[in-house]
Amino acid sequence: MSPVEASAVQGRGAVFDLRLPPRGRDQPPPTRSRRTTPRGTLFANELLTTFRRWRTLALLAVLAAVPVLVGIAIKIETSDGGGVGGGRGGGGEGPAFISQVTNNGLFLVFTALAATLPFFLPMAIGVIAGDAIAGESNAGTLRYLLVAPAGRTRLLLTKYATVMTFCVVATLVVAISALAVGALLFPLGDLTTISGTRITFAEGLGRAFLIALVVAASLTGVAALGLFVSTLTGSGIAAMATTVGLLITVQILDQIPQLHWLQPYFFSHYWLSFADLMREPVYWDELQKNLGLQALYAAVFGSAAWARFTTKDITA
Repeated sequence: MSPVEASAVQGRGAVFDLRLPPRGRDQPPPTRSRRTTPRGTLFANELLTTFRRWRTLALLAVLAAVPVLVGIAIKIETSDGGGVGGGRGGGGEGPAFISQVTNNGLFLVFTALAATLPFFLPMAIGVIAGDAIAGESNAGTLRYLLVAPAGRTRLLLTKYATVMTFCVVATLVVAISALAVGALLFPLGDLTTISGTRITFAEGLGRAFLIALVVAASLTGVAALGLFVSTLTGSGIAAMATTVGLLITVQILDQIPQLHWLQPYFFSHYWLSFADLMREPVYWDELQKNLGLQALYAAVFGSAAWARFTTKDITA
């Protein structure tokens, strides 16, 4: 009996030798790589974790409720014989299509986006972005995320992609809620653009979807700023409060006439330029300035977040 066979026999019965035989030179290596998590799994897990939190669901519920309140308020005001007015531009007056809501419920989509963009949408993005890194550090899970073969750069990019996905979802929640309420409270059909031309309902619906995407893209600067703030502290609450505080400060500074020379550089200055998509022809000037400014903010604060996060000592 060979030594291996002798070691497999003990007492009255035989036990199985569970040791694996050595792999020969011509035997192929295992098919699974050292990366225990597929590249897309980290992003999927981040999305699942973010959208399962009660805080995220509460933010989406508040955003969905805003169009309901706006639609009911307009319905009550117009039923009393009053009118709904609005002006063009960023002075807090709202786009000119607010007065068109009673004629076509599709305009409630544009009105709701204009109502939520100055504060509600950015605040929600600031909360999610501010908690992205600092929340993990505060919960003691950031170190375990980095133990997995993900890397700091990949983790940071995944966090930013998750925040941007929330931007799109939050904007679509507002738009879909407004469309449903507008269809219930007001008539639908062909609509008149701000320029006075008529377009079909299908074309108007397409422009509404395009406007929702532009609004989501307008929040990339806030997302990058919040992610950078999140890398500076280990407290999720502090990061969220700082991000929202900076947002409110910029909004206030954007309304001071003495700072008109500086205001075009604020990330919120061209937010309401999406109303130009409802003109015929479309005015692209301020839209391009808005998207270019958001890309600049994303590049600057995204780079700052990467520089901070890749050199930060992770203790929790």
